[in-house]
Amino acid sequence: MTTLKAKLRDDLTAAIKERDELRTATLRMTLAALTKEEVAGTTARELSDDEVLKVITREAKKRREAAEAFADAGRTEQADRERAEGAVLADYLPQQLTDEELSRLVSEAVAEARANGAEGPKAMGAVMKLVNPKVAGRAEGGRVAALVKQQLAG
Repeated sequence: MTTLKAKLRDDLTAAIKERDELRTATLRMTLAALTKEEVAGTTARELSDDEVLKVITREAKKRREAAEAFADAGRTEQADRERAEGAVLADYLPQQLTDEELSRLVSEAVAEARANGAEGPKAMGAVMKLVNPKVAGRAEGGRVAALVKQQLAG
């Protein structure tokens, strides 16, 4: 059983051999972020696959946000590069939920929170607590929160 980190390393080696500059650079940055995470804190440690996934998710989010910022500034070339790096990272992430799947999960959580007596603005926290474990890694927090707000208001 190979770990996700080992897979990243193997894929980096393959990308270097194939002279795939984009993939090589993206995987190097991601592995650097993993190493930084491992040595953060008081003692160095090996990250679990779940922790590695969280780092990859964070890196992918950075690429998305940077792509938007570059696109808004009219810097299409840099925006395209960030999107391409995000696509490389997406290969290592769980399949993202569709809008319909996410909407259904949020609806169920809203109904459950209401059944437990959570109403109004206070319900936001209760709903997020219920829905987050179900979507873990398969939908971005901001996307989930926006949908929860929308459904609670509706």
